Amino acid sequence: MVDDAELKYLRRCVELAREALEVGDEPFGSVLVGADGTVLAEDHNRVASGDRTRHPEFELARWSAAHMAPEERAAATVYTSGEHCPMCAAAHGWVGLGRIVYVASSEQLASWLGEWGVPAPPVRTLPIGEIAPGVIAEGPIPGLADEVRALHRRFHHGAD
Repeated sequence: MVDDAELKYLRRCVELAREALEVGDEPFGSVLVGADGTVLAEDHNRVASGDRTRHPEFELARWSAAHMAPEERAAATVYTSGEHCPMCAAAHGWVGLGRIVYVASSEQLASWLGEWGVPAPPVRTLPIGEIAPGVIAEGPIPGLADEVRALHRRFHHGAD
């Protein structure tokens, strides 16, 4: 269950998504938090570079593998503006990260994109649990999901 103390991390994810949008990238942002509540790393989408694997969740998984012991990874939480795609869910599972808390679900994002006439991505949208069944995933977060929706709308349709 997401508590009030965790909302600051989720709000930071939305800020990071906004930062990505401001530099011309897709609006996704993620924060890796240790068991003691310390922010260990954060990133936003960097796929505008042409490398479509530069998702923040994937980058945080790689960072954690290089900088954290297995037991620290298992106790950590990844907060993110959007539910992990299959690539990122697999990376999360492979490095043994703990819980995921996401603002907007993949199902919500797919629905929004369909509503706006945006073509489907080249990789099938699946829930985290279908890719990494041992990972605890929580979301969406209703109030913040509206903000994430607005960022994606801006990315795909410009300012309203």
